[in-house]
Amino acid sequence: MKILLVSDIFYPHVGGVSEHMFNLWKCLKSKSNDIKVLAPSFGINKPYDDPDFVRIGRAFKFPINKSISVIAIGISISRQVREFLDQQNFDIIHIHGPLSPVLQYYALKYSRTTNIITYHCAHESSLGYLLAEPILEQYDRKLHGRIAVSSVARDSVARYFHGEYTIIPNGIDTKRFNPDNPPLPDLNSGGPRILFLGRFEPRKGLKYLLRAFSRVVEEFPDAKLIIAGQGILGKHYRIYINDRLKNNIIIKDNIANQLLPRLYASCDIFCSPATGAESFGIVLLEAMASGKPIVATDISGYRQVMTQGKEGYFCLPGNYKSLAERIIAMLSDRERQKEMGANGRKKALNFDWDIISNKVIEYYQNIMSKRNNVCGV
Repeated sequence: MKILLVSDIFYPHVGGVSEHMFNLWKCLKSKSNDIKVLAPSFGINKPYDDPDFVRIGRAFKFPINKSISVIAIGISISRQVREFLDQQNFDIIHIHGPLSPVLQYYALKYSRTTNIITYHCAHESSLGYLLAEPILEQYDRKLHGRIAVSSVARDSVARYFHGEYTIIPNGIDTKRFNPDNPPLPDLNSGGPRILFLGRFEPRKGLKYLLRAFSRVVEEFPDAKLIIAGQGILGKHYRIYINDRLKNNIIIKDNIANQLLPRLYASCDIFCSPATGAESFGIVLLEAMASGKPIVATDISGYRQVMTQGKEGYFCLPGNYKSLAERIIAMLSDRERQKEMGANGRKKALNFDWDIISNKVIEYYQNIMSKRNNVCGV
């Protein structure tokens, strides 16, 4: 099949949508599909330069939903997308959301083939959807198939766009993320190590982890908290790092993507204290595939991936005392850590990208078959 993946969000912008699209591209290509990615340019796109990656428009970042999103901007985007599609003959155009009235919209506007979307996001309400409703309704009518990465993502978007949704979860490269990866040399000593990995945004809950860690150090004075993510750790986080804690905290700003498997290998526990707006726990899957036990907040997106007491412990969202209790309980039981880590690895294998990409291909074929039957072909 000849397939086009489209989104305003793609590498080098770090995030779940970028990771999903990159791995889907890689797996579909390995299965003899002709596949391209349409996304905006971020100026410097290295190391994500490839002949299959077509860049139209310039990426513009803006805050939304307590996070950072991206849209493509440029005066000739409409013409460039039309000309690009006219030159190709795609069997499938696969949009990746959140919905955007730019690249995704123009790809659908000029499409003359089978159109499918995957919804990735979760939110309680969306002002953006309400404001762009007239445009996005036209967009929605051209879709032939709708995928959501979780029931949370499905329920979030189905309030605005009705229709039949199929859930195909995010995947994980279980060969890349595995328990045998070596730790990073500068993180391979000292006491028990707790890892936080994520963008430095309020909804990721880092401030609660920093407050909880103060209590953890009272029980485990040699414990280390590794903070890794994208961006600069702002003043509103640094106020929680007092003189008593500064020797226990290691900050890794903007760690290279290729080092992530070794970063997970460097910790004893992975902690994700997000407060909400997570449709799926990709970072949880990465930790599980790496054989690491988890302490995470009990939010709907994370319940799609982890079971309480099986692969880790849940704690109350936005409650640093509950978070500290769970971390201390985990650190106090090495055998439990090993058991949960092994359970996580076993579960993560069910989400391997080879399995997930086969589900996507099967979905493509089903939608194309339905269209052909309707058209009487």
